[in-house]
Amino acid sequence: MEITLTQPAGLVVSPAFSHVAVVPAGATTIYVGGQNGVDETGAVVSDDAGEQALRAVENARTALVSQGASLDDVISWTIYIRQDADLRAAYGAVAATLARDGAPPLVSAALVAGLAVPGAVIEVSAIAAVMRA
Repeated sequence: MEITLTQPAGLVVSPAFSHVAVVPAGATTIYVGGQNGVDETGAVVSDDAGEQALRAVENARTALVSQGASLDDVISWTIYIRQDADLRAAYGAVAATLARDGAPPLVSAALVAGLAVPGAVIEVSAIAAVMRA
């Protein structure tokens, strides 16, 4: 059994996201809470949306690695971008992470009025699944 990501007939086909993820029994599911573009002290790394986005994804990667997973194991991303942020810079910075050979992960994105961390313009959370031997 394996983890599958699909784009069912009747739904738009996109190289950027899949529509359905199926995680079979026996897989370990890892949930990564919202990560902002902050350093290990909690300070926002930059005013630049792209730099914050890259750091937010790196923080998610660090959380995944701590549990024996990687960005390639992510089956679903949720991305919140502050509505006054440079959308192209923020989403553009994470787009490369979302792309992968084969089926891409599920992606939900929203523009929001604000985030809990002052100065943050992006927040990402992830769900990963890993088949364990």
